[in-house]
Formats: sequence, C-alpha cells, structure tokens
Amino acid sequence: MPGLYAGHDFEWGRKMRQYITRRILQMIPILIGVSIILYLVFSMAPGNIVEQVAGNRPNISQKKIDDLNKAYGLNENIVVRYGKWAAKAARFDFGQSWKYKQPVSHVINTYMWNSFYLAISSFILSFVIAIPIGVVSATKQYSIFDQVFTIFALIGISIPTFFFGLLLIKWLAVDLKIFPVSGMEAIGSAKHGIARTLDVLHHMFLPLLVLTLGGVAGYMRFSRTSMLEVIRQDYVRTARAKGLSEKVVIYKHALRNGLIPIITIIGLGLSGLFGGAIMTESIFKWPGIGTVALNALNSRDYPFLMGFNMFIAVLTLLGNLIADITYALVDPRVRLK
Repeated sequence: MPGLYAGHDFEWGRKMRQYITRRILQMIPILIGVSIILYLVFSMAPGNIVEQVAGNRPNISQKKIDDLNKAYGLNENIVVRYGKWAAKAARFDFGQSWKYKQPVSHVINTYMWNSFYLAISSFILSFVIAIPIGVVSATKQYSIFDQVFTIFALIGISIPTFFFGLLLIKWLAVDLKIFPVSGMEAIGSAKHGIARTLDVLHHMFLPLLVLTLGGVAGYMRFSRTSMLEVIRQDYVRTARAKGLSEKVVIYKHALRNGLIPIITIIGLGLSGLFGGAIMTESIFKWPGIGTVALNALNSRDYPFLMGFNMFIAVLTLLGNLIADITYALVDPRVRLK
C-alpha cells in the first residue's frame, strides 16, 4: 500500500509539472496579444510628450519638434515602433520612462514595494476579519449578528473610496490631528530602524483603514454566500445525522469546501498587491506605483504605461495559475488534464 500511494503521488506530481509548463507556454501568445492591444490604444490616444513640450513652449521651432519626435521615436511607423519595443521587451527591457528619465523597470521596482506593503497589510487584515464574520453570519442566518454585519457590508460596499478617505482626513487628521494628512513619512524625517517603522505605520493607518473597510465588506459577503451554499449540501446534513457536533460539521467539513471559491479571489488579488490602489494612494499622497501610474498617464508617459500594464498582465495570469493549482491541492475532486 505505501508503494501504491507513492506511485500515485509521483503520477500526480508529474501531471502537475506538465500542467504548469503548459499553462506557462499558453501565457506567451496571450501576453503578445495584450501587448499589441495596449500599444494600439496608447498610440491612438490623443497627445504625447512632444505635444506637451510644444504646448508649454509656444516659441519652440518646428525643427526642435521634429528632433524631439525623432528622439522619442514618434516619427516612425507604428508597426516599426511596436517591433522595436517588443524586441526589447522580450529581453525585459521596457525602455526609458519619459517622465521619470529612468528605466521603466527601475521605476516600477522602486515604487511597487510601497504599494505592496500597504496592499498586503490590507489583504491579510481583510481576510482575517471577514472570513470568520462571514462564516458565523452564514451559520446564524437572519440573526441580529447577521443583520448587523449585512448592513455594515452594504455600507462598506456602497461608500466610494475617495469619499470615505476624505472623511477620515477631515475627522482624524484635520480636526483631531491624530494622524498625518498624507505621505509615507514625516517631511524631512531622518529616522531609522524602529522609529522609522513606527512613523511609516502612523502614516499608513488611514489609507490602510480605507482599503481594509472595502475589503472586509466584499470578502465577508462572499464568504457568507459561499458558506450558505455549502451548509445546505447533502453531505453536511449527513454529517449532522451521524451525530457530529455542529462545530465539527461547520469547521471541519463545510468550511474547507466553502473556502474553495475564495481561492479565486486570493489568486486574482495578486496583481492588486503590486499594482497599487490608484484612488487611495492619490488621496493620501502615498508614494506607491498607483500614484506613479496616474502621473504617467497625465504626462502621456507611454513607455512606462506599457511596461506597467504588461507587469499587471503577467501578475494576473500568474494569479489565475496559482488559483487553479490551489484548487487542485484543496479539492481532491479536481483533476489535472
């Protein structure tokens, strides 16, 4: 019997490796298609960096405009421009940011970690708070507990991010002066070690609260709905009929299956961890990749936008792959084909 199980595990591992390899190879044409669509969209968008320069300098000569178009490669055919960009992108070189005057990969790497620290904190807090509440709400459907948190979830989903963020700034930063209005650190701060960490956490509290409220509201409703579907299944009724305690029925049998759909959210949330929360970061002036992307859009920094959106596309595909793999690990009914 041990040999039989070992053979089964080896076969499952081989199928898993084949499945992962096949999915990674399938990503290549998808990414090529995404890059073509993005390049066309940005190429057809009105305005570019040369037009911005010309608009800010009314006396600029036509020769200077032509030189700038040549320097930025805007005088070439779109097919030629895309071919040159794709050739560099294949070597993970996404060119130079027009606004930040640095390689696109360097700009992304510099700012995405600020977004990651904020997003991963919100992500963990949201799940830790939301899932237990959702499970209890499902097991105590229509109770006072369920009704209170249902109302809370509806409020959390309905309040726009920018409105809630501005309210927090008004109440906690301007009126009570408990938290700073914006930024990641105090202006001119030279703190190091624990003192700097505490300063960053102090600045992080308000944007973290905004993101966590929205996350808890959404995840709580999702986990409640998922658990309600599971606890009505025949195998749950059978477990109860066998005399198992309600705690064992819910947390050993129902919860595992009830959490399977949530795996999709976890996988798809990967791009959000590194992609930034544009609205929240803009309101609180948090120096994350979302704010940088918004500034790049306003400045028509298309090389950065191309590199950033391709980065998000890769993370989205990897998130889907991770979700599918986790499905197979959690649910033995899933078979890799």
